[in-house]
Amino acid sequence: MGIFSRFTDIVNSNINAILDKAEDPEKMVRLIIQEMEDTLVEVRSTSARLIAEKKDTERQMSRYELEVAEWEKKAELALSKDRDDLARLALVEKRKAADAVTSLQTDVERINEHLNRMNEEVGQLQEKLADAKARQKTIIMRQRAASSRLEVKKRIDSGKIDDAMLRFERYESKIDDLESQVEAYDMGKKSLRDEFAELEGEDKINDELEALKARVKKDTKDTKAE
Repeated sequence: MGIFSRFTDIVNSNINAILDKAEDPEKMVRLIIQEMEDTLVEVRSTSARLIAEKKDTERQMSRYELEVAEWEKKAELALSKDRDDLARLALVEKRKAADAVTSLQTDVERINEHLNRMNEEVGQLQEKLADAKARQKTIIMRQRAASSRLEVKKRIDSGKIDDAMLRFERYESKIDDLESQVEAYDMGKKSLRDEFAELEGEDKINDELEALKARVKKDTKDTKAE
């Protein structure tokens, strides 16, 4: 692929479309930037060669233009000496030099056309390169974040979490069984706290019993008095 063909493809490319089709956006954006930078280096090298070629062509044009002027003067000199034959030959050489100037001028115009086109495309490519570099960090961060989320999703959906929770519940059940066994061993045994609680309970019952007796006795007296 020639430099201009590949260069134009890059300039006309849509970065978003390229990234949409990419399996690895992080890798693709690096390749896009590298391709653009490599192309810019190549284009600058080509531009330098074309500029050198243009200067060399212009130097050749200057030499042939001098020849045109010289053969013109020689033809005039020959005519002044009544040497039509020499004047004719001088005019022939003048025409050859003039044709060379015309041909070289065409080459210079072609080179200028290429340089102008390259300058325009370099500007477009530099804009796209700046855009790609500005978005590179964001694209990479988004890609890595999405990959991390996908990995978490895969682990959650793989059933491993459910298995872990089931094991956790089994462990809790075993601990419940152990605690129940400990409580079973303590059944029928009174602790110091239990003893005091019973004493307090007995006092409350005795107090309630005495209050009940007093009320019943009072009610009986009132009934007899009537």
